[in-house]
Amino acid sequence: MQRYELEAWLGDDHTLTDDQIDDLLTQADEISERCGGDQDEEREALTTAYRLMVENSDDVITGLAQRRADARAAELDALAGLQQAAVTLINRGDATESGFARQAGVDRMTVRKWLGK
Repeated sequence: MQRYELEAWLGDDHTLTDDQIDDLLTQADEISERCGGDQDEEREALTTAYRLMVENSDDVITGLAQRRADARAAELDALAGLQQAAVTLINRGDATESGFARQAGVDRMTVRKWLGK
């Protein structure tokens, strides 16, 4: 990442000093290398690096931990719903195991497990 790209990403009211921007630029390069081109992961990591410079670190970590907990709870809710949908639709003949697995984004063995097979 070039400095001008980072400054464009930060916007006009970022409140960072030149030294902090240099540090963030170094972190951006390390993040890019570590994430291997996954732009979503890079964006999240860079955002967190910036936030750790301008916010209380405990607040940043607490917020990220809460987001993770919420995401895990949402995943469990979705999986419970998908399991019920699999049991209902496959048992009444409206879907096949492999077709349901493909549509739901899970593997067929997971569907078979949900069906008690």
